[in-house]
Amino acid sequence: MNDAKSTANRDTVTLTDNSTGKSLELPILGGTVGPRAIDVSKLYAETGYFTYDPGFTSTASCDSNITYIDGEVGVLMHRGYLIEDLAENSDFMDVCYLLLHGELPDAKEKTRFEKSITYHTMLHEQMNNFFRGFRRDSHPMAVMVGVVGAMSAFYHDSTDINDPHQRMVASHRLIAKMPTIAAMAYKYSVGQPFVYPRNNLSYAENFLHMMFSVPCEEYQISPVLARAMDRIFILHADHEQNASTSTVRIAGSSNANPFACIAAGIASLWGPAHGGANEAVLQMLNEIGSKDRIPEFIKRAKDKDDPFRLMGFGHRVYKNYDPRAKVMQKSCHEVLGELGIEHDPLLEIAMALEKIALEDDYFVEKKLFPNVDFYSGIILKAMGIPTSMFTVLFAVARTVGWVAQWREMIEDPKQRISRPRQLYHGYAQRDYVPLDKR
Repeated sequence: MNDAKSTANRDTVTLTDNSTGKSLELPILGGTVGPRAIDVSKLYAETGYFTYDPGFTSTASCDSNITYIDGEVGVLMHRGYLIEDLAENSDFMDVCYLLLHGELPDAKEKTRFEKSITYHTMLHEQMNNFFRGFRRDSHPMAVMVGVVGAMSAFYHDSTDINDPHQRMVASHRLIAKMPTIAAMAYKYSVGQPFVYPRNNLSYAENFLHMMFSVPCEEYQISPVLARAMDRIFILHADHEQNASTSTVRIAGSSNANPFACIAAGIASLWGPAHGGANEAVLQMLNEIGSKDRIPEFIKRAKDKDDPFRLMGFGHRVYKNYDPRAKVMQKSCHEVLGELGIEHDPLLEIAMALEKIALEDDYFVEKKLFPNVDFYSGIILKAMGIPTSMFTVLFAVARTVGWVAQWREMIEDPKQRISRPRQLYHGYAQRDYVPLDKR
């Protein structure tokens, strides 16, 4: 590929096919910030060639105004606002409104939005019976996929994706009902009665109340724990075109209803390489077992021939400190202080690992800093949330990001049904062989 050149109207690059000597000029597109992109949308029509990009790691699949990540310097912004500023100064409802509408709400807008979310938190009563169709030992994520997908069977008045009002209603319903579904999945797994949402509680408070309260006594909600949970929701609200978000967009590109699209996102998130990372952190801590074994596992982590890897360190996108981890680190120590936890063996291992990772030359040079999954796993364990629910909480938080991305895609006039290409390595055409000749 030759150098980029500028024309009166646009920059281009020239692609030359050495086998034929033919050349093609391709436009270079620029965003507000970040790398520019070569527009190859007409490459096949002009040349008969496809591009080859496994995992689409060098391919922009859409235009978006929602989230920007610069992994090299450790920046995450929603609609231009740094995640650190949002986590410190806003609450989750602020961030939800921002992701959906593009601006932070004023006082009246926020009141109306919170009221709409609050009054959509209850589930259709018949859906209680749907939960009882699962085995008690079902993984909560399996329940989430099934129940969220089933919402399209209960809320017919918000499945017309061509109606802006129905899109808005579906968006609010998904954000509002996801904590209720998550808490019900947990209660069902432990054999406790479902706890209904309460309209006088905040989003995070309501989730904690539905998770941990029981009918026989009043549940006292700690402001510190509620604020920590709210921050967890903020920090996981959206993260650009990751696997689950791309799944939601691909499902939505076929004009599937919003509930089916979000269920598809939940299924993608369930994978241990995506949403299961904080659960993997706790499994690693259990494997280490005690503080005196940490040097052994640190040595193994540094050995390139050993398959063992320290979970919760480094990030696929961030080559610097994950900005969410800095916020989560603060919340982590606040939660441990609030709960008075000093002698939990796994948490002691985690704190010792954190100290090593921030000081050891090997980790510092390779920028293997503790990431958001490392701290969120510690926080959730300290709060009494079982590891099987960790990815569920991720899904609760990420729903608003999925919904915002889905709505942006639906409203984009350039959007077409997704249809990736392939590089075929199978047999060429063969003659059919009758059964008696095989």
